[in-house]
Amino acid sequence: MTVSSAGPSAGTVPARYAGSRVPRVEDTRLLTGRGTFVDDIIRPGMLHACFVRSPFARATINGIDASAALAMPGVRAVFTAADINPEVKEAWHAVAGKDVPDTPRPPLAESEAKFVGDPVALVVADSRYIAEDAIELVDVDYEPLPAVADFRQAVNSDVVVHEEYPDNVAGGMAGAPPDEETFANAAHVVSEHIYQHAHVPVPIECRGIVAEWQSASDELTIWASTQTPHELRAFAARLLGIPASRVRVIVKDTGGGFGQKVVPMREDMCIMIAARKVPAPLKWIEDRRENLMAASQARHVDGDVRMAFDADGTILAADIDFIQDIGSYPTPYPVLTTAAIGMFFPGPYRVPKASFNYKTVFSNTAGLAAYRGPWQYETLSREILLDIAARKMGMDPVDLRRKNLLRRDEMPYFNPNGMPYDHVAPIETFEQAVKMADHEGFRKEQEEALAQGRYIGLGFSTYIEPTGAATGHLAGEGATIRMESTGKINVYVNGGSSGNSIETTVVQLTADALGADIDDVATIQGDTAVTPYGAGTQGSRSAPMTAGAVHEAGSILRKQIVTIAAHMLDTDESQIELAGSRAVVRDDPDKSVSFADLAYRAYYEPQMLPPGTSATLEATARFTSQAPIHWANATHACTCEVDTVTGHVTLTNYVVSEDVGPMINPNVVEGQIAGGTVQGIGGALLEHQAYDADGNPLSSTFVDYLLPTATEVPLIEYGHIEVPGPGVGGYKGAGEGGAIGSTPAVINAINDALAPLGVTVTRLPATPATIVELIEQATSKDQKWN
Repeated sequence: MTVSSAGPSAGTVPARYAGSRVPRVEDTRLLTGRGTFVDDIIRPGMLHACFVRSPFARATINGIDASAALAMPGVRAVFTAADINPEVKEAWHAVAGKDVPDTPRPPLAESEAKFVGDPVALVVADSRYIAEDAIELVDVDYEPLPAVADFRQAVNSDVVVHEEYPDNVAGGMAGAPPDEETFANAAHVVSEHIYQHAHVPVPIECRGIVAEWQSASDELTIWASTQTPHELRAFAARLLGIPASRVRVIVKDTGGGFGQKVVPMREDMCIMIAARKVPAPLKWIEDRRENLMAASQARHVDGDVRMAFDADGTILAADIDFIQDIGSYPTPYPVLTTAAIGMFFPGPYRVPKASFNYKTVFSNTAGLAAYRGPWQYETLSREILLDIAARKMGMDPVDLRRKNLLRRDEMPYFNPNGMPYDHVAPIETFEQAVKMADHEGFRKEQEEALAQGRYIGLGFSTYIEPTGAATGHLAGEGATIRMESTGKINVYVNGGSSGNSIETTVVQLTADALGADIDDVATIQGDTAVTPYGAGTQGSRSAPMTAGAVHEAGSILRKQIVTIAAHMLDTDESQIELAGSRAVVRDDPDKSVSFADLAYRAYYEPQMLPPGTSATLEATARFTSQAPIHWANATHACTCEVDTVTGHVTLTNYVVSEDVGPMINPNVVEGQIAGGTVQGIGGALLEHQAYDADGNPLSSTFVDYLLPTATEVPLIEYGHIEVPGPGVGGYKGAGEGGAIGSTPAVINAINDALAPLGVTVTRLPATPATIVELIEQATSKDQKWN
C-alpha cells in the first residue's frame, strides 16, 4: 500500500514521465540474464589474478618463497610488496582530497600482515583455477604476533597496528563541550551505553576489475565494478603517474555497491599496477569469502549518549561520546567522515544544545569502508535513547517525539552543530507513519496480547538525511544530451548502474526536458571516454545532481531544437511547443515537424538553415548545486512479536513514511527504501562480522554470516510526504534512508515488546541468544529483589 501527501511542484518543465511508475528500462537485460558484469568481460589472452592472504591477524613477514608456485604450469608471475608498492605515485581519493593526510594504505602488506585476509602477494596465471591452486604453493614465512581485534581495547594498547599511530588513534574531533549545567539542572536526564556491531554491505556481486595496458600507446583500459567511474579514472592516473587522458574506465552493470565500491581499494591498486607488468589483460574477481573477510567492515561503534529533558519531556540538550572501529586500512580517511555521526546526532528534533566527541581507532581487522548511511549510529543511538527516555518519564515514545520534532514552518533551522536544515517537515512523516501503523489500535492489541502471555511491540525511528551535499567534487554533475540524425535521443551521464535505476530516471527526465516520447530516449553511462565528469553513485546524490545536469543540458538543446523547428514551420520561436517527439505550433496544431525530420534537416541539409543558425543538436552542461545540502527525512515504524522462551523475533508489520521531494519514479524510490530497510533489518537481527579474541574472522561464509530473506521481512507499506527540495524539480536522494531508519525501528519494537519484563536491548545484534540472556538476567534480578 502506498499513500501520499504532495506539496507544490517545483518543476519548470511540464512533466509527462517524471512522477510516474515507468517500467525500468534496464529490467529487460537484467531479468533475462543479459547484463554485463565485470566477470562477463573476456579479453584476448586474458590472465587471471588471485591474492595470497594472511591467515594471521598480525604477523611479521620474514620472507616469501614463490618458487614452487612459479614452477607450476600456467603461472605467469608472483608479485610481492617489493614489486608493487614502489610503483605507487599518488593514492589519494577525492572523497578526502589531496591535502588531507591519509592513513596508511600500501597495495600489499610489506613487513607485517595486519589482519586475517591482508593481501600479501599476487599470483598471475592463465586461468582462475590455476591461480587459486598456485596461491597455496606460495610459502610465506610468518612470525605470528599478538593482535588487538577489539577496538574498544585498542587505545594505548601494547599492540600497535601502525607505527605512525602509537596509541592506535587515527584522530578524532569534538564539538562544543557539553553544557553540564543544563544536564545537572534538568528535570530528567537519560543516558545509555549503546554498542553497534560490525556488519558489511554484502553486494550481490563482489568486487572485480579487468585492467588492460597497451604499452605501445601507454593507455590503460579498466572494466570495473565501481560506483564512481570518473573518480576511478582519476585515481588510476594519479596512482600510475600517467595523464588521465590515457585512462579509460568502462562500467557496464554493477551488482550493488552500497558504499563499498566508491573508493578504489588496495586490491584494485595491485591489479592496476600489475597490469603494466604482464603481457596481457589482467582480471581479478573477488569471491564471497574474500569479500566477507577482507573487503571492508562497517558500522562498529561504541558510545555513550545522553539527553536532558524538562518536566514535560522537551529536549534541553544532547550529548554523544563515542569511538569507531576503522580496522587496519580504512577507506577513505575516517576522521572526517566519522564527524557526521556527531554533527547529525540532534537529528530532526528541536535540540537547543548539543555536544559530541569521538575517536577513530585502528584494530587488526579489515578496514572501515562506507556503507549506506555511514553515520547511521547517530540515528540508532538517538532513537533507542528516546524510547528509553519516554518509558522512564512515563510517556509513550510517540508523545515524546511528537513534542520535539521539527515542523515545516520552522525551516530554515540550524541544528546546534551548525547543520542547515531546510525544505523538510519531519513531524509530517512521523504523523503519517503513526497513522499508518495504527498506533492507538496497536496499544489496545498490545494490552490484550500481554494478558495472554504474548509480547508484542511497536517501534519508531525518525531521522533526517543529507542527500546531494554540495561539498567538493560532490557539488556538481555533468550531462551530455544529443539528438542523433534519426531524431532519437541519447543522454550521456557518469551513471554507473548499481541497482539504483539511474538509467530509468535519467531517461524519464530527459524525455520531459525535450518533450520526447520516452521510447525515443536512451542513455549511455559508465564510460569515461564519452561521458562528462560526474562524482558517481554515492551520498544519495544521484537524483538531485543528475536531475540538475539533465535540466541544464536539456534547456540548451531544447532551445536549439526550437530554433530549427521555428524556421522549418515558418513561425516565431515562442509559438513552438515540444511534445511527443514533435515540434508543434501552439496556435495551429496541424502544423508540426517530427524530431526525425528536424534532425534530418540539421544533419543532412544544414545549408537550408538561415545563416547564423547552428545545426548542432547536442548540448553538454555541468550542474553545480547552490544548496549546501538537499535534506530528506523519514519515519520507520515496525511491529514485532518476541518469543520469550527462544528469543526469536518475528516482524509482523513495517511502515515507512519518507520525504524525498517529488518522486521521479515511485517504483524506484520504493525499491530503494525496501532494499535499505531489509539491510537494516539484517543489521538489527542477523548480520554480524564477528572475530574471536585473536582476530580470526568467525563469519566468512553465508553459513555464518546470516542474511535476511523473505521469511524474515514483512510486507513494507510506503507513505510519501513530498516537500520539494531546493534544486531542480525539488528532487532529493533516496539511496541510504532505508538502511538508516530500519535498525533502530526494529530494536525499539523489540524493546517495546519486552518492556514489561524490564528488558532493553542496547547491544546489537538482537540475536535470540542475546534476548534470552537479557530476559534471564532481568528475571534473576526480579527474583533477587523479591
